[in-house]
Amino acid sequence: MDYIVATHNIKKRDELCRILGPLGINIHLAEELGFELTDAEETGTTFEENAFIKAESGCKETGYPCIADDSGLEVDYLNGEPGVYSARYSGGHGNDEANNALLLKNLEGVADEDRTARFVSAVCLVYPDGTKYVVRGEVEGRIGYEPKGENGFGYDPLFLAKDYNYEKTTAELTSEEKDAISHRGRALRKLAEKIGE
Repeated sequence: MDYIVATHNIKKRDELCRILGPLGINIHLAEELGFELTDAEETGTTFEENAFIKAESGCKETGYPCIADDSGLEVDYLNGEPGVYSARYSGGHGNDEANNALLLKNLEGVADEDRTARFVSAVCLVYPDGTKYVVRGEVEGRIGYEPKGENGFGYDPLFLAKDYNYEKTTAELTSEEKDAISHRGRALRKLAEKIGE
């Protein structure tokens, strides 16, 4: 069965393929099926609300079941920032380098034990008949002092995963290691269970 994912991010699409492929689901970017999705305005105040806005919009525009996620980083010392503004933390949208630099600046002088954080992913699937599923995945960690690793995007080079004893950033993990613990991986496995039901 063909599903659309509401993103232009090939790495996100590939992650969905690895996790949902075994269910017989083919995940496509909209442009691969000849559609151009409108960038839905993320006006929600939670990850779940924004994921639903994007999934519903993608489903309506294409007629295909549409999966969307909204994910980000919550840093305890910063009262949950950057949160739903993770992709545009530094002002522009998706400037990973600037976002990471601002995060490091805002945590300057903060000790290890106060650098706790989590990646959060809310994933929403909307079907043309209006059926919807919303799931959430989280992974705990803390923020390092400098970017490390090449295998990732966003805040991956700064995020030291608790599952790896804070010794590796998620950008230093292999795709398989990251899938096993990632917030999106956890949310997608919950979604796979719901689809399987």
